[in-house]
Amino acid sequence: MSSIHLRHASLANADLRGSNFREANLSGANLSGASLWQANLQGANLSDANLIQSPFEGVNLKNATVAGVIWVDGSIK
Repeated sequence: MSSIHLRHASLANADLRGSNFREANLSGANLSGASLWQANLQGANLSDANLIQSPFEGVNLKNATVAGVIWVDGSIK
């Protein structure tokens, strides 16, 4: 899923463990409750994305854009 455009996509509660979203456009996407453990979000655009209650253990956020992200109750480890 590298470099894919998922702007404003609804991926709520999806199992995205280990997914490759490198340089993907996820701006405004609804990822609430999505499992993102070990996902690659390097260079991804997460601007204004909804990440409420989305576990982030082992997620690669290097160079990711996170302005306006809603993180409430998420856990980044």
